[in-house]
Amino acid sequence: MTVFLCSKCGTAITPELAELAAVPDVSDDEHDRDKKTRRAPSTVPRGHYAIDPEPWGPPYVVQGDQEDPKPAQSRGPVVCHEEGFVISAGSRHTVLVHPDDAAGLQPLPNWENSSGCCGPRGDEGLNRACPCGAPVATLAADCFGPFELHLDAVRTYAFSQ
Repeated sequence: MTVFLCSKCGTAITPELAELAAVPDVSDDEHDRDKKTRRAPSTVPRGHYAIDPEPWGPPYVVQGDQEDPKPAQSRGPVVCHEEGFVISAGSRHTVLVHPDDAAGLQPLPNWENSSGCCGPRGDEGLNRACPCGAPVATLAADCFGPFELHLDAVRTYAFSQ
């Protein structure tokens, strides 16, 4: 079992979690979304974590194929900026957990990087902080994207027993 801690203060961010071999496939069908919150099912079940090998979050770069754009990041929507359709060139190997497994994290002051319709989109960068105030994670919880929490691989660390 593994606990994830804040690199700045050492506070435990998660309870003990079991590693999944890969990021699970999750339905993006509208019928599977919560009727009240419009959120997708969580990418990772409670009590588990997975390492996301794909880039996540900013910076974004213009996609080479503007005629057939791909989602900006894994499990996310297609994103268009002024310069065209973009794709993430952000961090790889973020730790993906169920958002409720890091319930002590708080939004950044003034809800920085938390824009979205029904919740943060997760495409603006770190938007959740440890109780010590250090930004450590990105929550994606909007009504049109995935429902997941990415722990930053540099700002957090794993402790396994």
